[in-house]
Amino acid sequence: MNRTEHIRAILETVTDPEIPVLTITDMGIVRSIYTPDDDDGPVEIVITPTYSGCPAMNTIEVNIKSALQEAGYSTVRVRTVLSPAWTTAWITEAGRQKLEAYGIAPPLRGTEDKNALFADARPVPCPLCKSTHTEMISQFGSTPCKALYRCNDCLEPFDYFKCH
Repeated sequence: MNRTEHIRAILETVTDPEIPVLTITDMGIVRSIYTPDDDDGPVEIVITPTYSGCPAMNTIEVNIKSALQEAGYSTVRVRTVLSPAWTTAWITEAGRQKLEAYGIAPPLRGTEDKNALFADARPVPCPLCKSTHTEMISQFGSTPCKALYRCNDCLEPFDYFKCH
């Protein structure tokens, strides 16, 4: 395993503080890993927040540095970039499966296009019983990136990871 692969493997253990079943690589917020030619040079990790005001980004930066420093990388820099903006299309398939298993409906595929705002809403399947007979209760769920839904069949509330 080369140095970049080793660093990526370490980053795959850093969890999202708001959704602890997901890693930052599941979320697709790790954009790039830069390593110098020598083994002693600084490592730079480039990340993109799920939205520009995400309160978890400081914690994620600290956790990245801590994980890499514990693995022996003494100088770690984390750089945040806002462009291109993060999209739910960057969530990995494994991440989508973890969200659903955790009880959060993953973002519907194909809804990253903002033109979808002007069409009929697609049904959000319940992550518990898989019914599509669901309704939005609130645009705001347990965190700003989720909406609160209720299944009209099993009557359970659930978070839906908003598309953007």
